[in-house]
Amino acid sequence: MDRTAAAADQLFDMRTTRRTVAALPADVAPRTLAEGYAVQEHLVRKLLARGGGTPIGYKIACTSEVAQRALGVDAPFFGVLLSNSTHQTGVTLPAAEFTVRCPEVEFGFEMGDDVPAGATYTPETILPFISTVIPALEIVDHRYLDWKTVGAPSLLADNAIHGAWVVGTPVADWRHVDFATHQTALIVNGTRMFPGSGAAVLGNPLNVVAWLANELPKFGRSLRRGDRITTGLTTGVYLADPGDHLVADFGPLGRVEMTFGR
Repeated sequence: MDRTAAAADQLFDMRTTRRTVAALPADVAPRTLAEGYAVQEHLVRKLLARGGGTPIGYKIACTSEVAQRALGVDAPFFGVLLSNSTHQTGVTLPAAEFTVRCPEVEFGFEMGDDVPAGATYTPETILPFISTVIPALEIVDHRYLDWKTVGAPSLLADNAIHGAWVVGTPVADWRHVDFATHQTALIVNGTRMFPGSGAAVLGNPLNVVAWLANELPKFGRSLRRGDRITTGLTTGVYLADPGDHLVADFGPLGRVEMTFGR
């Protein structure tokens, strides 16, 4: 077995048993971002074989300067959104199925057209390809004792430490929105609030969509009509407990809520 498949097997076992480790074994841990994405492809195939479903788009991680400094990288990285781990607002998810339970209030987008490879996209030029905005909560989950010490290749290999995605009602009338200044909040159990805004996401979530459109062709992919993208944390970090009720508040763009069962 080659090191790519061996690393994917390790990550799959960690997910299914919720086993935590300090790091992947040195003889299989990906050493570069390219190796990390190769492991990710293997892992995603294994997750789909176990749970069914299909890829539905991409999650973007490391979209803040703080996270990038912690990992020693100068850009985000992506994982794959899966239909079998995507849920509608109001869902209750078993807390025991997650190891970390980090809810992130994130702007989601759905692509209305294929994005041709070969061009360099900006927030302005990617706009015509977007159909709807999706208010969302991503649940980040990982099995590393300290995510900051394992490095970006091992994080992205584990499908960019994606756990679940909870989505609200897509918004078609959004082109008047200034995402950089648009306010968000995470509300925990109806009282504790973590405020934020789109500025936390590389200055503007549209910067992330443009980055992804430019990055995917490097790996033989491109954004396609119907792909969904979740663009990164807009608020402070909160680690949820069993029983927590969480609301992602996007103001006029809607709200998303979920509960972690005990």
